[in-house]
Amino acid sequence: MKQLSEFLIPFIGLKLGKHQFEYKISKAFFEDFDFDEFEDSDVKVNVVLEKKSTFMELTFKHKGTVNVPCDLTGEYFDLPIKGKINVVVQFGEQFNNDNEELLILPHGEHQIDIKQYVYEMIVLSVPLKKVHPGVKDGTLKTPVLDKLNELSQKDQNQSTQEEIDPRWDKLKKLLTDK
Repeated sequence: MKQLSEFLIPFIGLKLGKHQFEYKISKAFFEDFDFDEFEDSDVKVNVVLEKKSTFMELTFKHKGTVNVPCDLTGEYFDLPIKGKINVVVQFGEQFNNDNEELLILPHGEHQIDIKQYVYEMIVLSVPLKKVHPGVKDGTLKTPVLDKLNELSQKDQNQSTQEEIDPRWDKLKKLLTDK
């Protein structure tokens, strides 16, 4: 995985206070991670770095869409996603990112790479089960669904015709003759 300079934030020259960074994430971003579950993506990421005297706070927010296949039909659709994470950056003896909310950078470091945090935030905001909105409201029209409906109707017609025994018809007449 190569380092992209646009995701490196040099904090050494920044004044104390809040600093805002914006990124537009496309499919090319995920190719660097060998992540191919998204056919396409259009996500805007907003990063606010609040620099304080002894530590920094990073607030990541994202909103957009990713083009994914439906788990039920296999049809691709744009799934809206959004999310937010907070990371506290402190300085210590050695690099440590074991805790997801705390990042420890070695003393003397002058920049922070946020690419991994952006990747994880977006990927983790996608639900486990992805269902096309047309499936939920019944408006999705695909050849596969049309064929399934056709076959299920044939099965229902055949099963109702096979189940009716002519001897029962005579008994049903007895109930209606009253």
